[in-house]
Amino acid sequence: MEIYLVGGAVRDRLLGRLASDRDYVVVGATPEEMTARGFKPVGKDFPVFLHPQTGEEYALARTERKSGRGYAGFTFDTSAAVTLEDDLRRRDLTINAMAENESGRLVDPFDGARDLEARVLRHVSEAFVEDPVRLLRVARFAARYAPLGFTLAPETQALLRAMVDNGEVDHLVPERVWAELRRALTEPQPSAFLRILRECGALARLFPEIDALYGVPQRAEYHPEVDTGVHTEMVVDMAARLAPGDALIGWCALVHDLGKALTPADQLPRHVGHESGGVEPIRQLAARYRPPTEYVELAVLCCRQHLNAHRAFELRPATVVELFESLDGFRKKDRVEQFLLVCTADKRGRLGLNDAPYPQADWLRKAFAAAAAIEAKPFVERGIAGPAIGEAVRRARIAAVAALKPPDESRTG
Repeated sequence: MEIYLVGGAVRDRLLGRLASDRDYVVVGATPEEMTARGFKPVGKDFPVFLHPQTGEEYALARTERKSGRGYAGFTFDTSAAVTLEDDLRRRDLTINAMAENESGRLVDPFDGARDLEARVLRHVSEAFVEDPVRLLRVARFAARYAPLGFTLAPETQALLRAMVDNGEVDHLVPERVWAELRRALTEPQPSAFLRILRECGALARLFPEIDALYGVPQRAEYHPEVDTGVHTEMVVDMAARLAPGDALIGWCALVHDLGKALTPADQLPRHVGHESGGVEPIRQLAARYRPPTEYVELAVLCCRQHLNAHRAFELRPATVVELFESLDGFRKKDRVEQFLLVCTADKRGRLGLNDAPYPQADWLRKAFAAAAAIEAKPFVERGIAGPAIGEAVRRARIAAVAALKPPDESRTG
């Protein structure tokens, strides 16, 4: 019985990064031997065990054979005869197919260390195409490691295209698609996820509402990058910069402009009404992949209201209060900051504007603080009752916003 540290922990150590999880492969053991040593079995499809002291995962070395469509269409062999190299060969990328023995010696039969040095994402074997989830995982790894200069090997890109062309990608279940998208949005450069999927044709199959944004022009005076798809890539990257690891902000940034794909050609490059037109595509995406309700609600609000944030200095005080009310900000105070982060990402996710000031957000924060400071208690103490309390609070909030007198700024588009 031999135990090896495998996968991400080995990869991240070689990259000089802190590994969040440590996974182990056990060679030459049976499930009975593992339980006899106190390990707790947790695997459903194949034997995985939790260490009795550390709680870390230990999986029996295994091979897998394609037996049907989709990511679940596999049969597994976890006999004691399966070798470490057999187990590593079934993994997705060479940089994830390395191991260390208990003395720290590197086992690298597929040259993962070489690809780490060359900053290349490369598949291990032709078996890669058998699991459609791997297409999404590779795109997610691109989003994680693009800032380090990693690129996709041409032969791996060809395999991704084959998985789209042969229909394997169509067998992805919604839960797995959402899980990988959500994780990609927490990575430092989510645009790499979108680009990998688009280059192999998977974006059009899985996220047609997003794919439709590419090639759609915008007014250059507001959007020097012009292309709406490029703008979306820049916005999700800016969201990752402003709110690192926050998938909710990333999701809202990703879908905030879906309405621009629906603009009639004779109206381009203007997009009148795109903020309301984008609501239905968001709901279509949500119906397909079932993100949490919080994600859907905030995305719809950001889509509908982001232009009001951009033109905050033009709004009447009553309209500013209506904006906060539409966000349910007086009950869910985090909503306002989340909304402003998405709007800031939209403003700065434009060519040459990644460090541009966005005074509208700062002023709206002050306006919200002033409005939220108005409470009902003083009005109740004055004898006001019933619906009149809410009306009095609202009037006071409008007056508090009006007292701030926003700076005279030009419209930002």
